[in-house]
Amino acid sequence: MPRAPSVLAAAVADEGVPERYAERPALDRSDLGPRLSDAVDRIDDNVDQFYDQFPGPSSEDLVYQPTDNMDGWTTSFWTGQCWLAHEVTGRERFRDAAETQLRTFERRLEEGSVTTHDLGFLYTLSAVAGYEVTGDDRHRETAVAAADHLIDRFWDAPGLIQAWGDPDRPEEDEWVHGRMIVDTMMNLPLLFWASEATGEDAYAAIAETHARTNAEHVVRPDGSTFHTFQCDVESGEPLGGETHQGYANDSCWARGQAWAVYGYALAAEYANESAYADLAAKLANYYLHRVEADHVPRWDFDAPDDDEMRDTSAAAIAACGLVQLASVLPAADDRADRYRNAALAMLDSLGEHYAADPERSNGLLTDAAYNRGEGDYDECCIWGDYFYVEGLVRATESWRRYW
Repeated sequence: MPRAPSVLAAAVADEGVPERYAERPALDRSDLGPRLSDAVDRIDDNVDQFYDQFPGPSSEDLVYQPTDNMDGWTTSFWTGQCWLAHEVTGRERFRDAAETQLRTFERRLEEGSVTTHDLGFLYTLSAVAGYEVTGDDRHRETAVAAADHLIDRFWDAPGLIQAWGDPDRPEEDEWVHGRMIVDTMMNLPLLFWASEATGEDAYAAIAETHARTNAEHVVRPDGSTFHTFQCDVESGEPLGGETHQGYANDSCWARGQAWAVYGYALAAEYANESAYADLAAKLANYYLHRVEADHVPRWDFDAPDDDEMRDTSAAAIAACGLVQLASVLPAADDRADRYRNAALAMLDSLGEHYAADPERSNGLLTDAAYNRGEGDYDECCIWGDYFYVEGLVRATESWRRYW
């Protein structure tokens, strides 16, 4: 199959933006500003407990328990919240916490787990954000070192970044060998940024190659996405797509679809490639046609009708992705306003219906689904909390993105 971005995007169906988003929701900055203030207050409440530790990936009975930063993929979503709170308020308390946490990200590169594609998540919201906010070259060096580890996971023949496991030790787990996942689209910004920061084109070249491979194999012709897809690392031959956290191999996992929307919207800006914006729009339209009436999706769009479990984290990611998508479309493209309208509707619904009770929870959003199949759902998830805050910042502040 030809791999030009324009050809890859053209091969995907487009359902158009739903009419329900033609009108702007009846809310403005004065409605969302207090919700951002409330979220910052909740971050402030948590800083002492999680000053040099981190909330776990998901809560237990709506309460996050502390964890360290030697493995896992979610710790930076807390550090990112601290950076956002610092930028919104100017308070050094949040910056001090974020910079203290950054020391653990430095140690992790030397002593902890780096055999994961999630280095993009981990070091974009910690070190890249730290460098962009403070200008401290130490944070820049940390982020570039993480990007170096990430490109070591790239396989030339299929043109992909392996998601999990040690690429040099396939015998440890053949299932993960040569397997990419849709989430990786949100790890690519670290590589794009590294090329800008160093002047070395190799990082961005790998990111663009992976984006094309993802469009070829992970994105389906109807505009939905696989969660994972495996290729032979020697021949490049596609071996097939499977789910890991979705309902079925041929279903569309809502959070994965949201990762893809945001990831391609960011790739469009970094690569100056309008075809990625077109692809992001088609993925967004698939999502928007299937999201529930309150603008928050079920955890998988193809789960049985009686499985009504939501995933607020997917909605928060999608809201941020739609704002980014609107920003990379031409000024005369009327879809941009509809995507902003959809994002505002999502943020409004999350704050109105899914805000955690501070008397019962130290998280921000309830009804997140980390892994429905393993029974981890109906809790807070730290990435959902982060993207909710990012979405509120995008809606109410003039903000330079970390991604």
